[in-house]
Amino acid sequence: MGKKIMLGILWTIAVVLFVFWALGLALHIAGNLIHIFLLLAIAIAIYNFLKSRTAF
Repeated sequence: MGKKIMLGILWTIAVVLFVFWALGLALHIAGNLIHIFLLLAIAIAIYNFLKSRTAF
């Protein structure tokens, strides 16, 4: 149950960051900051995905 909640939280964060990234790209809001956050979120998601696969 805990992993399911964490996965939901990660997906929510990913969607919110994607929306902010799209707004920043289209409207030039927040400059490069949102792109850095998006790359950081993707890196963390990939790390967690690979970490969870090696746990089994």
